[in-house]
Amino acid sequence: MIRWKTAGILLASVCMLAGCGTEQQTGMQDGTYTAQMSEYSHGWKEYVTITVKNGEIVAAEYNAENASCFIKSWDNAYMNNMKTAMGTYPNEYTRYYAGQLLGKTAVPEIDALSGATTSAGNFRRLSQAVTEQAVKGDSTIVCVEPQGD
Repeated sequence: MIRWKTAGILLASVCMLAGCGTEQQTGMQDGTYTAQMSEYSHGWKEYVTITVKNGEIVAAEYNAENASCFIKSWDNAYMNNMKTAMGTYPNEYTRYYAGQLLGKTAVPEIDALSGATTSAGNFRRLSQAVTEQAVKGDSTIVCVEPQGD
């Protein structure tokens, strides 16, 4: 009888010390995660994909694709038109924004690039959604609704 009581006390002690599996994950879990806009805008659907290792973002991609899965930053005609009109272009601003996530353990303040401020807003919202997925360890693609005007 005493052995059972001792075993019960030991088991209760171990559960209290270990938390019996109730410990909550507070940082991002290792893996690859993607968030994308739920709708196309001007023919493009933006997305952010991150890879997390040891709780830190080690790779990040921000881009957009059309219905044919063609990547926006590869579109030279679009690049030339946007560069002339806005002073920047997708291959420049997507790398600029994605670079702000590298080495981070949470979404940092995002510095907007002149000429790509709408994309900055979408990038902020996509980054927030993708890091929330990383905290949960949920690698399903999360869709982000466009911001209402």
